[in-house]
Amino acid sequence: MQTDEIKISSRWIGRIHKPFIIAEMSGNHNQSLDRALEIVKAAAESGVDAIKLQTYTADTMTLDVNTEEFMIKESDNLWKGNSLYNLYKQAYTPWEWHAEIFKKCNELGLLAFSSPFDETAVDFLESLDVPAYKIASFENTDLPLIKKVARTGKPIIMSTGMATPAEIDEAVQTAREFGCEQLVLLKCTSTYPAEPTNSNLATIPHLRQLFNCEVGLSDHTLGLGVSIASVAMGATVIEKHFTLSRADGGVDSVFSMEPHEMKSLVEEATKAWQSIGTISYGATESEKDSRNYRRSIYASSDIKQGEKINEDNIKVIRPGYGLPPKYLDMVIGRTASIDILKGTPISWDIV
Repeated sequence: MQTDEIKISSRWIGRIHKPFIIAEMSGNHNQSLDRALEIVKAAAESGVDAIKLQTYTADTMTLDVNTEEFMIKESDNLWKGNSLYNLYKQAYTPWEWHAEIFKKCNELGLLAFSSPFDETAVDFLESLDVPAYKIASFENTDLPLIKKVARTGKPIIMSTGMATPAEIDEAVQTAREFGCEQLVLLKCTSTYPAEPTNSNLATIPHLRQLFNCEVGLSDHTLGLGVSIASVAMGATVIEKHFTLSRADGGVDSVFSMEPHEMKSLVEEATKAWQSIGTISYGATESEKDSRNYRRSIYASSDIKQGEKINEDNIKVIRPGYGLPPKYLDMVIGRTASIDILKGTPISWDIV
């Protein structure tokens, strides 16, 4: 059953709630547990809702092989020249750290969950009673993994990445068939970093329409702009990679946000959400007094009783206590019914 909102532990996700912000730690701990715990602390101080890890080892991701197809060779790839095995060995989060990281998140009021990359990772994360799961963009065609995660009955957040509508449909149908009742799809561009021109945020409302679920953005671009724009397009979840300092290096540091930037994202995304409101015309409650500063018709000089009203003795000006400007032609040619002093708002009872 699909609803207009879902709940992960104590946090609600939906258009009537402020955006749910996820700080993705990934490999930015640089193989230091102390640094990982500092990242959690900094994320909590920035105001995010959740920390997300990635649960794998090099051996659960790939093979220790250095043949051409196991090497990263694209010229514009951030990790060019590395083997897949060595990259994942460098970037993985040791499984024995998870419990301590999750504990620190809980102490600081953050939700904590992870992306599993194989079935053993799901079993491990279930032993830690995670409140939700993330399916990474490169794994959204791994239907056996999606089945395994769906059988837990917990909410699933799934990045769409390079998937076609047909592939997304297979993943969504698999998740729902095997027990997932709360699903979020994240528009995602699977390049690192990504360019705003490749973000195609117009896909976000289309995803909601096609798959009748909550939608959001997994954002690999630099800066805040794309994430903030996604809120206006209906995103209810935003995921951004997070580090203490890009200058410290790390596998994902180039496209990760620093603490002051993440704090700005939380604040500006909330403002963007608040600004959407409802379809509204006319003065809002806060604008009522401002109506007094519209233009209206005033006496621009003294006018004697019986004197004819003309363009030399009346004028359309601010403030707005006189007749609206649309009545100017109807007022001209009438006579003053009383003496009218300069600066008097013109009304029907004095002409």
